[in-house]
Amino acid sequence: VQLQASGGGLVQAGGSLRLSCAASGLTFRSSSVGWSRQGPGKEREFVAAIHWNGRSTYYADSVKGRFTISRDNAKSMVYLQMSSLKPEDTAVYYCVAGFPPLGSLPDINVYRYKGQGTLVTVSS
Repeated sequence: VQLQASGGGLVQAGGSLRLSCAASGLTFRSSSVGWSRQGPGKEREFVAAIHWNGRSTYYADSVKGRFTISRDNAKSMVYLQMSSLKPEDTAVYYCVAGFPPLGSLPDINVYRYKGQGTLVTVSS
C-alpha cells in the first residue's frame, strides 16, 4: 500500500493550500481515509477523515470550518482543502487509510496505513 501526499509548501497566514493524496495497493472505495499532522515539537494529531461511504466526515475542532476533506474514488485520491491558514497549522501532514469503525475515525491509531508526509509552513 502506498499513500503519496503532495501539495505542501510555504504560505502566508490567511492563505490557502490544497493537499492531495494518491492511494494505491488497496481497495480505495472500501477504505476510510484521512489526514493527521505533526507540528514542531508536538505529537501527531488527527486533522480530518472521510468514511468510505463518502458522506460521513470528521474534523478536529482546531480546523473545523477552515478545512474540507473530500475523496474521488474513481481516481483513488483524497484531498484536504485548507483555508484561513494559521501559523499553528504548520506541520507535516500525513495521509492515512484503513478500515476503522465509523465512530473511531478521529482516532489516528486505528488507521492501518500512513504515507510519507508533506510539509506545510504558515508564516505570520
